[in-house]
Amino acid sequence: MTRINDRIRVPEVRLVGEDGKQIGVVKTSEALSYAQQRDLDLVEVAPDARPPVCRVLDYSKYKYEQAQKQKAARRHQQQITIREIKFRPKIAQNDYDTKKGHVTRFLLGKDKVKITIMFRGREVTHPERGTALLDKLAGELAEIAVVEQSPLQDGRNMTMLLAPSKAVLAGEKDKEKAGAPHEDADSAQAPGGDSQDGAPAANEASAAETPAADGASADKAPARASA
Repeated sequence: MTRINDRIRVPEVRLVGEDGKQIGVVKTSEALSYAQQRDLDLVEVAPDARPPVCRVLDYSKYKYEQAQKQKAARRHQQQITIREIKFRPKIAQNDYDTKKGHVTRFLLGKDKVKITIMFRGREVTHPERGTALLDKLAGELAEIAVVEQSPLQDGRNMTMLLAPSKAVLAGEKDKEKAGAPHEDADSAQAPGGDSQDGAPAANEASAAETPAADGASADKAPARASA
């Protein structure tokens, strides 16, 4: 809690005037008298300093400015969530459209989306199919997404990270303009607010991701025959 005026009970303080200039180390009683002569407050701004630093200012105005700074800082601390959607390299068109709809919904919700292509069997010998699929998806979502991480293969998986475009983050795009699908059984929210096809990851600052369960029935069905 900020101490002001008579609540400052140390014997001396380093005084800073109302114009921001250093006055020097003075007795606390003298500093308080200096502030009162100017109809201002003596405010302890650095209690851990030796001696504590006090400024002469209008405390009501100071409190208001501090509250505004904290409010602005909270606005800029928007939590970033990373969702994950999984595809197969030979995915059927209807399954592709469904999952693309989920990706669109997450992006419009200002979440990032990790797209994972899962290769099975000999499919891994044709990584170009995964790259082509990811490039196609990124191209179709170019109005609302930017590629933050280009397609990268790791073992039997290939991943790409999409982030909301500046237009989405600025609120200039809505679901109707972007052609987002209506909510249906596949995109229903699971209890607790997490969607069935993607689970929220940890805050981006922690660099930890929580993989999501695959939301489309295509990934739960037996794998199609490899080429």
